[in-house]
Amino acid sequence: MMSVALEVRNPYEQLEIEQDVLFFKLGAPGLVCFHGRNYNMKRRMTAEQIGRLTADPTFYRIGADCYVNVKKISSIEHDRLYFGDKGPDSKVLPAPKRHQMAIRSMLAHA
Repeated sequence: MMSVALEVRNPYEQLEIEQDVLFFKLGAPGLVCFHGRNYNMKRRMTAEQIGRLTADPTFYRIGADCYVNVKKISSIEHDRLYFGDKGPDSKVLPAPKRHQMAIRSMLAHA
């Protein structure tokens, strides 16, 4: 019998933004709050890093300071974006109707 060790990666130490982050919010100058499946963390970033992050086509702006990872959206229902399975522990964000069509289009092409 072969034993395989699973690699466990700590997002607090090695954050892979496109893979780990469901959405992020911009806070005070230079501060970004990342929201993942089971964590929320704040990181200081330079203006250049934030500029690259907000220009990334993986993320779509749904509010003045909120960007969602389109690849991580599982469904859009009742003016809300769902990430993963729907349930009491799922991450949910309100989504204005004017952004829902664009997000649905991006999901269809992803």
